[in-house]
Amino acid sequence: MDLVGACRAFVNVSERGSFTVGAAAARMAQSVASRRIAALERHLGERLLERSSRPAALTPFGRDILPLAAQLVRVADRLEHEAEAVRHAPLRLAVPDTCPTGALAHFIADARGHGLRLDPRPGPPAERAELLRSRQVRAALLALPPAEATWTVPLGLAVAADPGGGPIYLDTLRPGRTDRDRRPRRVWFQSEDDVPHVRDGLTRLRDAVGLRPAQLAAAHSVAAATADVLSHGDALLCSPAQAGELRLHWRPIGELDAGFGRGFSLVVADETDADALRVRQVCGRGIARCLGATEQAVETVEVVS
Repeated sequence: MDLVGACRAFVNVSERGSFTVGAAAARMAQSVASRRIAALERHLGERLLERSSRPAALTPFGRDILPLAAQLVRVADRLEHEAEAVRHAPLRLAVPDTCPTGALAHFIADARGHGLRLDPRPGPPAERAELLRSRQVRAALLALPPAEATWTVPLGLAVAADPGGGPIYLDTLRPGRTDRDRRPRRVWFQSEDDVPHVRDGLTRLRDAVGLRPAQLAAAHSVAAATADVLSHGDALLCSPAQAGELRLHWRPIGELDAGFGRGFSLVVADETDADALRVRQVCGRGIARCLGATEQAVETVEVVS
């Protein structure tokens, strides 16, 4: 027996006092409503309505059952509404906050062409990892060492004046004797690079070439750090793509090998989430554009444990 359908017929007929009007309100034929109410009465073991009266009247048993039947119908309607909303809800995806707006918009549009509705949540590395761990997002682009990652993004220094060909060596920023009264030039790193495989290597290099501790600093905002690059001769640690957006000149860091950079992999919260797994399969190029990645290393999707 369709318990919800029977209760729906019973509630509508009872509230309207008519099998004809109640059945229409329940969007079913009168004969169907009558059969369902009869089946409900047999199931419950008592009569619910006095069919001999006009309008249809509740029996004492029916009056006691009506509030519970109405509650069941409301819960069933809410369940259907919530299920519909979940089916059409966009897929929340944690992405780096360094993703350019234009590239992110094209990524979302491309995903829609594959039947995927994305809701990107930009944030720094630790925040993305926590969103995934707490299941507030269904997938995330997590920061990893380049050797372990799907996408790699080369990092170097962006400066205001064209440095010419070749890399920029960090030791050229070391203050000289004549610079005692001047603010030393700094290398600014972004929140996206405040991860051990980037930050620790830079810190060791800073100490090795004799820079002051304050010459390697975390940027509170890209705009403020770029302003210091333009006005104080500082350098911004970034990708070639981001340097181009900021109209700065990018060069690799001379003391570091060509593999120095950011690494990213798409990690899903649930291995049974087919849509989250499809993001990597059909949107790899869009993800690469958002990250400013130059190559893809492996073709797998990880699942958070």
